[in-house]
Amino acid sequence: MRIGLLTREWPPEVYGGAGVHVEHLVAALRARGGQVDVHSFGGTRDGATAHSPDPRLAGANAALQVLSTDLSIAAATAGCDVVHSHTWYADLAGHLASLLHGVPHVVTTHSLEPHRPWKAEQLGGGYAISSWAERTAVLAADAVVAVSRGMARDVLASYPELDPAKVHVVYNGIDADAYAPVEATDVLERHGVDPSQPYAVFVGRITRQKGLAHLLRAAKDVPGQLVLCAGAPDTPEIAAETDALVTELLRTRPGVVLISEMLPKADVAQLLSHATAFVCPSVYEPLGIVNLEAMACGTAVVASDVGGIPEVVVDGETGVLVHYDEADPRGFEAGLASALTAVLADPARAAEMGRAGRARAVAEFGWDAIAERTLELYASVLR
Repeated sequence: MRIGLLTREWPPEVYGGAGVHVEHLVAALRARGGQVDVHSFGGTRDGATAHSPDPRLAGANAALQVLSTDLSIAAATAGCDVVHSHTWYADLAGHLASLLHGVPHVVTTHSLEPHRPWKAEQLGGGYAISSWAERTAVLAADAVVAVSRGMARDVLASYPELDPAKVHVVYNGIDADAYAPVEATDVLERHGVDPSQPYAVFVGRITRQKGLAHLLRAAKDVPGQLVLCAGAPDTPEIAAETDALVTELLRTRPGVVLISEMLPKADVAQLLSHATAFVCPSVYEPLGIVNLEAMACGTAVVASDVGGIPEVVVDGETGVLVHYDEADPRGFEAGLASALTAVLADPARAAEMGRAGRARAVAEFGWDAIAERTLELYASVLR
């Protein structure tokens, strides 16, 4: 079986959960002898064929540039037995490849455009295009993968015309060797984090989805250190809003460490390993692979209860879940502050939850099982 795997992200440009998923899924499939042709966006890539937008669209809306890249990918997938796209960026490439070459198309939904209205800030009218591309591909796909049961419910609610039999749950996974407890503290010291004092850490992009603004408003009442490893803002407006909230937080309390860049994986693992708690204040999260990364590093998680997060974080066992209600943001922030304060005040309990989280991540979210399930799905659409 020759698999065409279509993705926006591929190393070294991996900045989100979808990219992490694709990178490890391809490695696991290839380890099983699978012939995987990866087609990605961007410049030169090792292990993948890179595609770029038509240069004549250099000044056009970003969504149009994406579609021109999709055309290049679709043309390059001749000879594949199945195509598998990840995120709306590559979904139309998979749909067109399926029509052009007469092969099945599998879509993995790492997020859903109807659940991300704030993307209109980033894409303008391109958000209508991205929404159309996703809808077209999902409704025509031979199989749709949801990365959690919560995501499966969202897929069917967003696209009620879709046959539920086509929706399959295949979780994201974790590399429990790359993300494991680390003893060294040089990364902490380099960034001004005191390893002898409790701290909570946030790791993520600066985007509405990740809920960083809620954390910044909640954190003024939280003891201990707060480490914000936050970069790659979606828009200048979001960057400016975040900067203002950080400035206000620094004015009201000490112990805030801001790391305004996306760090290498090994550095992130060290920050996670020594944290008393990892905090995930997301307002939308199909699964939340970063919670798995924290758990694999033996760190307790304080997270919102949205999307697939409750399928990863066991409330009271591997962390604490805080209810998110879009209609009551201040209530969420108060709950977040209370949960973080309780975990930071009880390092022994936090450590116990961290050990339970590591055990759960290793046992339930390994890439071997995910690759096997994905191969079974390919075989089913080829029958």
